[in-house]
Amino acid sequence: MPKFDDKGLLSAVVVHHETRDVLMVAFMDAEALNATRETGVAHFHSRSRGKLWKKGESSGNILKVHEILVDCDQDAFVLSCTPAGPTCHTGARSCFYRVLQDDALEPVKT
Repeated sequence: MPKFDDKGLLSAVVVHHETRDVLMVAFMDAEALNATRETGVAHFHSRSRGKLWKKGESSGNILKVHEILVDCDQDAFVLSCTPAGPTCHTGARSCFYRVLQDDALEPVKT
């Protein structure tokens, strides 16, 4: 079973189920993992709010979870998901829409 850190969290990388593109990174605790497994929709632990967070609860851009992969140390997840819209709160398809180029952030070329 997953091994949460001393704060009860582990990292969760979200990838697109079909393209395998990285969409976002968040944290999960046992409550978020249970809610995700029960509903099939990604839930995370909001460190800033200190509570359970259903991705898309206000925007409607939920993440349907197809598979949860666990790494060899059992302290990180990869969630394979189908997004219902943009994943990033900025409206971008992925939270990883910029690349570090020299000393500046540049938009990823698509």
